[in-house]
Amino acid sequence: MVLSPLSKRRLAQFKANKRGYYSFWIFLALLAVCLFAEVIANDKPVLVKFENGFYTPFLQSYPETTFGGDFETETDYRDPYVQELIEAKGWIIWPLIRFSYDTISYDLPEPAPSRPTGKNIFGTDDQGRDVAARVIYGFRISVVFGLILTLISSIIGITAGAFQGYYGGKLDLFMQRVIEVWSSLPSLYILIIFSAMFIPGFWTLLAILLLFSQVSLVDVVRAEFLRARNFDYVRAANALGVSNHTIMHRHVLPNAMVATMSMMPFILTGSITALTSLDFLGLGLPPGSPSLGELLSQGKNNLQAPWLGISAFFSLAFMLTLLTFIGEAVRDAFDPRKTTL
Repeated sequence: MVLSPLSKRRLAQFKANKRGYYSFWIFLALLAVCLFAEVIANDKPVLVKFENGFYTPFLQSYPETTFGGDFETETDYRDPYVQELIEAKGWIIWPLIRFSYDTISYDLPEPAPSRPTGKNIFGTDDQGRDVAARVIYGFRISVVFGLILTLISSIIGITAGAFQGYYGGKLDLFMQRVIEVWSSLPSLYILIIFSAMFIPGFWTLLAILLLFSQVSLVDVVRAEFLRARNFDYVRAANALGVSNHTIMHRHVLPNAMVATMSMMPFILTGSITALTSLDFLGLGLPPGSPSLGELLSQGKNNLQAPWLGISAFFSLAFMLTLLTFIGEAVRDAFDPRKTTL
């Protein structure tokens, strides 16, 4: 793909910010690892060879009778008896961490929450679940939630701001008053009320948080469209009979995307923080879900187990720091006043 001179300059600006550039690749590497969390942290093997067949238990369920057992129910691969059956006629490849986010350890050296050991490198929580596995799965669900929320918020915010700024008049006045009233509401309290009213879930929380997150981009896009709609080339296109949709999409929107792209990493950071806050208050994802906010809450309730709070805190701090550095690099890339040496 051939890049335009402007795109090449922005890419060079992004690379010039070393802190943001390396943060971008570190974040991508962590995201790639967490997207395949089932291969890294799972209580089911990645691959099993038994007799002349190969099996992938982390993808598909197999009854115990498949491996010579007695029951038709799903195989418990942590059972020493099942392991002996398989290894007698094949072999097992386990994930790096042999626990899933909901796996309960019953052979702990001390009552849960137990301190870190060679088996549970970050210890266990108050229900005996491996903290390292919950951090990996919690990182994934936080980032995926934030990315989806940021994408949908950006689409709605850009569309609303574009119509306000381009058409102006009564439409702009009416929508601005609605946004001003909505923005003045105490969003956290409303989120808590809505979360208590509805059954918690991934998509429910996404819809609730979307009510407030999309507002952040409206003013920025509106200002860009208000400014650009009076440019000579926009007036000329309008005089030539070009449709409003084409003018907005082809001539005005690229100017507005500069400010929008600069804000998106920070919107992502705010989305992850909002989800963590609701989970910390117990109003977020359903109980048992892998959540960094829930892990923070456990750390608050179990001060005698500092590994809980430390694991969640450093995971969140590292993730949000990377996103902040990436946001700074994107902002520099779209800043026309900055030039690479």
